[in-house]
Amino acid sequence: MTTTVTTPPPRRRARKGTALGVIAWLTGILFVLPILWMLLTSFHSEADAATNPPSLAASLTFDSYREFFGVDGGASPWPALINSATASIASTILVLVLALPAAYALSIRPVKKWTDVLFFFLSTKMMPVVAGLLPIYLFAKNAGMLDNIWTLVILYTAMNLPIAVWMMQSFLSEVPVAIIEAAHIDGARLPTILTRVVAPIALPGIAATALICFIFSWNELLFARVLTGVVAETAPVFLTGFITSQGLFLAKVCAASLVISLPVLAAGFAAQDKLVQGLSLGAVK
Repeated sequence: MTTTVTTPPPRRRARKGTALGVIAWLTGILFVLPILWMLLTSFHSEADAATNPPSLAASLTFDSYREFFGVDGGASPWPALINSATASIASTILVLVLALPAAYALSIRPVKKWTDVLFFFLSTKMMPVVAGLLPIYLFAKNAGMLDNIWTLVILYTAMNLPIAVWMMQSFLSEVPVAIIEAAHIDGARLPTILTRVVAPIALPGIAATALICFIFSWNELLFARVLTGVVAETAPVFLTGFITSQGLFLAKVCAASLVISLPVLAAGFAAQDKLVQGLSLGAVK
């Protein structure tokens, strides 16, 4: 007895593909529309941005961007942007350096009770961040590390390390063990295996992990707001300065938000192929 598998006609499959494509485009537009609206608002004057309903035909101006960059005598955003870049890049590098050997020990050369170790890493993210804010503040104060950018580097590294280990563990589990064994036979030591064998194969996963850690560090506000002041002020903290007792300057906030978001958007766009490949790595056996 033979069974026949019926396939839908080409016309029906084409209609289904078109419908899915339309849904995907509508979903993408739905997510991008607020950003486009914020972009348009940033080129309006404060009076036009505050109208209800907003006017699409209002005149365009660069006044909000001029004020954000301090062209008209305001506070310069460059120290805050440099601080955010320093904290984000330095913490991301430290996370990768620490997460790669940890993920190697939990995937390719698994230690005893490695599932319990992974759960322990995950459990560190279950406590709300604000619950540990007071002890961390007191420790930083007593250690003389308030308003210090390296305090944020240490905190961001500790915050992102559990996520990085979890992600890279799944990525490294896809590395063929035969290649590792061949490197061992050739006399390669662990640092050589990690940097010359494992890292190139798991590069998409490492790139995806690095990008996510960079985004989390760049967007972090709570610790930066409490632990920094003037010297180590980050971009999100600088952004909150546009919300004053006089009210919300909508056009200026939109301009500042777009400029501060550009590094993350640029990094995501540059690494989008690695990000998609890395996040899908290990999803299907």
